[in-house]
Amino acid sequence: MERIKIASLLVLLLFTSCTSMQLDQSGQWQSQLHTEHALVGMIWDSRANEFIAEDALLSRIEGVSYLLLGEKHDNPDHHALQLRALDHVLRADNVSAVSFEMMNSKQQPLLRELLSYRQSSLKQINEYLQWDNDGWDWGYYGPLLQRAMQAGVLINAANISDEEMREVYGAPTPAEIEGVLDEQTMVALEKDIDESHCGMLPESQFPAMVRVQQVRDFAMAGSLALNTEQKLQVLIAGNYHIRRDLGVPNYLFNRQPDLEESQIVTLAFMEVDATSNEPADYLQQFGSVKAYDYIWFTPAVSDEDYCASLRQK
Repeated sequence: MERIKIASLLVLLLFTSCTSMQLDQSGQWQSQLHTEHALVGMIWDSRANEFIAEDALLSRIEGVSYLLLGEKHDNPDHHALQLRALDHVLRADNVSAVSFEMMNSKQQPLLRELLSYRQSSLKQINEYLQWDNDGWDWGYYGPLLQRAMQAGVLINAANISDEEMREVYGAPTPAEIEGVLDEQTMVALEKDIDESHCGMLPESQFPAMVRVQQVRDFAMAGSLALNTEQKLQVLIAGNYHIRRDLGVPNYLFNRQPDLEESQIVTLAFMEVDATSNEPADYLQQFGSVKAYDYIWFTPAVSDEDYCASLRQK
């Protein structure tokens, strides 16, 4: 979305016909940038190329095997909407486990006893879990975790530890992830990693960074396999991790070759961009596989050019 797009007549007609699908949250958004953007509050079905109502989305996520809820980590509205989606599937009593990117393998032993802390305060839960308060805002994740605890479902750590990350960085690609992504996807992954580091990462580091990304996605997929109950399993993770084209779904399919595509739903919560009113622009698609099944649009937290600020240092 580097250049300003001119909205097509078709998109304008879609906006006109779908205003009833837009969330009536004016004044309720916690993020305040671009609140008047035409996409704010809208839900885009990328396969059908149409907007859908919230009720339709919630009904579609009930009967799947894996629900992957994305986010931009610092956007409070994304976490509020995640909680809304999580509440819905928990009320249906069809959830067996919830996995969090924000917790790593070192915390998994603590999670085995977590349900006994159901009556504890959020502060007590935070302390028990040895939560990384510097890395992850507890105000965003505590309510999600507590809601899952209250429902009595298992909670899993989805990420690898810092120690494991360092080991992966200096080791060959593990056999279990070798070949999961095709060559075209690996090239796209390298490009994205380069751009996410503002072009400041030495090219020699690309393979190691890609390897870490793959191992993290592999671990997140593995966290969803810790429970054998035939119920819905939920992953809370960043939007990039839940991408169908290069993220966690690839490792789920690799683990379960008979898994049908319809049994995974990827729902991204995404900030609007002032330069684009076209939903397809937000898919970040590089090939034939659409990154997300659904995108739920929100205002933005900031329009700061992160890379520009880094280059000035």
